[in-house]
Amino acid sequence: MRLRFLLISAFYFLGVFTSFSQSMNLSGKVLDSISNKHLVYANILAVPEDDNHDIAFAITSQNGDYVLSLSQNTLYNVTISYLGYFPKNFKLSTTKENIKKDYFLNKSTTELDEVIIHYKVPIEVKEDTIIYDVDAFISGEERKLRDVLKKLPGVEVDREGNIEVRGKKITKILVEDKTFFTGNSKLAVDNIPADAIDRIEVLDNYNSVGFLKGLQDSDQMAMNIQLKKDKKKFIFGELETGLGLENRYTIHPTLFYYSPNTNINIIGDLNNIGEKSFTFRDYIEFEGGFSKILTDIGSYANLANDDFAKYLRNNDFKDNVDKFGAFNIRQSINEKTDLNGYVISNSSKTETETSQINNYLNNDNPFIENRKQQKELNNFFIIGKVSLEYNPTKTENLSSHSLLKLTNNDIAGNINTNSPFNNSLIETNEDLKSRNFKQSLAYNKKLSNTQTLSMEAFFENSKNTPLTNWFTNGVFFENFIPVLEDIEYDISQKKQFSNSTFHLLGKDYWVLNKFNHIYTSIGTQLIREDFITNENQIITDGEINNFTENGFGNEVRYSLNDFFLGLEYKFLKDIFTFKPAVFYHLYRWNNSQPDNNFSSATNVVLPELKVEAKFNSSEKLSFNYKQKVRFPNSNRLINNFTLTSFDRIFRGNQSLSNERFHTYSLVYTKFSLFRGLTINANIFYNKKTQSIKNTTEIEGINKFTTLIIFNSPEDNISGGLNFSKKIKKIKLSLRARGNYSEFFQIVNSITSKNISKGFSGTGKIETSFKKLPNFEIGYTLEPTSYRSPTSKSNFKNEIFFANLRYDFFNDFQLKADYTRTRFENKDIGVKNVFDFANTSLFYQKEGSRWGFEVSATNLFNTEFKRESSLNDFLISDRRTLILPRILLFKISYKL
Repeated sequence: MRLRFLLISAFYFLGVFTSFSQSMNLSGKVLDSISNKHLVYANILAVPEDDNHDIAFAITSQNGDYVLSLSQNTLYNVTISYLGYFPKNFKLSTTKENIKKDYFLNKSTTELDEVIIHYKVPIEVKEDTIIYDVDAFISGEERKLRDVLKKLPGVEVDREGNIEVRGKKITKILVEDKTFFTGNSKLAVDNIPADAIDRIEVLDNYNSVGFLKGLQDSDQMAMNIQLKKDKKKFIFGELETGLGLENRYTIHPTLFYYSPNTNINIIGDLNNIGEKSFTFRDYIEFEGGFSKILTDIGSYANLANDDFAKYLRNNDFKDNVDKFGAFNIRQSINEKTDLNGYVISNSSKTETETSQINNYLNNDNPFIENRKQQKELNNFFIIGKVSLEYNPTKTENLSSHSLLKLTNNDIAGNINTNSPFNNSLIETNEDLKSRNFKQSLAYNKKLSNTQTLSMEAFFENSKNTPLTNWFTNGVFFENFIPVLEDIEYDISQKKQFSNSTFHLLGKDYWVLNKFNHIYTSIGTQLIREDFITNENQIITDGEINNFTENGFGNEVRYSLNDFFLGLEYKFLKDIFTFKPAVFYHLYRWNNSQPDNNFSSATNVVLPELKVEAKFNSSEKLSFNYKQKVRFPNSNRLINNFTLTSFDRIFRGNQSLSNERFHTYSLVYTKFSLFRGLTINANIFYNKKTQSIKNTTEIEGINKFTTLIIFNSPEDNISGGLNFSKKIKKIKLSLRARGNYSEFFQIVNSITSKNISKGFSGTGKIETSFKKLPNFEIGYTLEPTSYRSPTSKSNFKNEIFFANLRYDFFNDFQLKADYTRTRFENKDIGVKNVFDFANTSLFYQKEGSRWGFEVSATNLFNTEFKRESSLNDFLISDRRTLILPRILLFKISYKL
């Protein structure tokens, strides 16, 4: 089977390269007819009179050069255009020989509104904007925005719905210049119909407040979807429904209404085929997005480990029912005021099952634990947001954003653990209720050409109340947890975490001249946290055995005040932009607990430096340095014990102070439409000089953890490379990521320095033919190693993947994807290979609103996935059950 696939692939690419030999090149320069000046980003469009050949398109480089690949012995209508110049139109008949010719354009002497444009420019490139005319790149077989984006030069979209342009991630999606729901790209690429799209605009250094652009540093890149004229006051959408064997189903309606003053979007989803409509990645986007989180890695760690996030991170399951609904409305109240709101709700029921082999690396007595875990998760959340934008003048902006999130999640499961120290069956019940409210208010005013004022206030209040019960036939943490003898043991834990945060910032932007800016800022942040834990035993006769007298139970009242002043100086010199900055912080904090009260204060001066070299509009090099401090949350300051799982007890440290670390980054980007080239390379270095470190004591499978301030430096360096090159109809891509860490672990009172190394590299080939089948074929290698003074571990993942898309007979579309994963754990001699494949055949007669599809997921009926994890005392090998093969028949109807 594998040999047959390779032979088919070989013959296919042989045919591809044979077809390349039947092409010729038209090349040269585009110049001003009077000054001979190179015209950069001029458009050259060649339209064949024979529909069997593709339209050819090129954009001139920084030197005015162009290369156009044309079919031999074909007649083309060629148009060369440039803004402010008369277009040049002519016919060109190709032969087998290459043609090299320069073309000269004449400046337009008429007013712009007198020029008649006979066609749309396929790509228009400005300083920080790229505009794509969609019709120049699509064939009409595309169904969703995702299919359109895959055909645009310089644009990448992955399976999760993330979009990259020029190697940079799109952080906000707009439709008709207004935010689409949350700006999340996933909702857009999977739901916006392809036939509604007219133009796509990519906006780098995006800022929603126009007059702040160039003042506020923005690393955001936005994508704005412009709709066709007949969709700008129109109801459109699609209803998709499917049924399969063994009672599998999916229902997916989408409805869009757009008019000049009112936009309404409705998206729904109900399925039991394993498609999660809301994921952990979506959760991150709702909390500010990855671009914001990367500026504060501590906020990411807190978010990733909160009680709500752990329910979203289950991506592999043996059964899942998902219900999702989203409603978004935007209303222009008048020319100066916009109201935007959305409600998103998700309810899911999930079943998971994992089998785990844990190899404990204790020096004196190494042993193996076998663990099997089953869970049933019921998750519900609802998020609502209302935003008001008021722009009384072009130099004034007022915005308000209010967000409310409610969650109610519960989990029932059992854990079966077998080891030389413990053979137990533990049933678990967890219930989490949480409420989170956020309110922000921002005011921006351009006082003059030299002075701009910005003020922002933010308030957040949240409350989480997780309740956990462990039911077991034997005592865990025997001789430590003060349980009373019973028929069976019911250990109950109640937690309550509440947080209030207020943030106020004022900033003045002073533009001395075009090359020198001075920014000053003043602000404060007030944080108040309450954290309460209580553990007890519920006896069979109803009596309560409270563990408080044995060192359990916590009640923490924590507050942190941060007052800060900042000074930034931004100046330009040739191709360089320099921005040194210094921030002064006065921190005061208080930690009150029933048996103790702890207060302290510190003054900190934190420097920053940003240097950017912009070689041209499509090539730049950036360097960033920041010194940061991070304070612990209240749950890390507890003086008494608390259970974090059936095999781990945790106690914090009330006297913990802040962590301190330095971050450095160097980023290089280059993008050339002329050469079809994209390069994005980066390197990051993080050095911790003062950190909060776990200290762990292990007895059998039980772990006792507390925290200390650790002053030995720890280093982490990582780097990445994204490279892509388009050669005619073939695109070559390489993605690589490496990580090297030196860090300390304290286990059983022994401090050890550990080294972790990881690498991930992916190479792939993609084709973009009009008539032939299109393939994406690639290979990923992921070796990982971990070394401590007492052990060394090595893992390796190899992934081969292939995707097929073929539009044929005008009305049919075939899709297929195949992944072969080979996992190897060299230290325990474990090897595993599994295949995963999906396929679908879609039919829609041209001009018809009805579509029909037959699909199959997990075609080989693979039963489980396998992975490993490791640390200084444990190597874990895990098998996770996944959904079986699912066959579906779908019907779709376009409104």
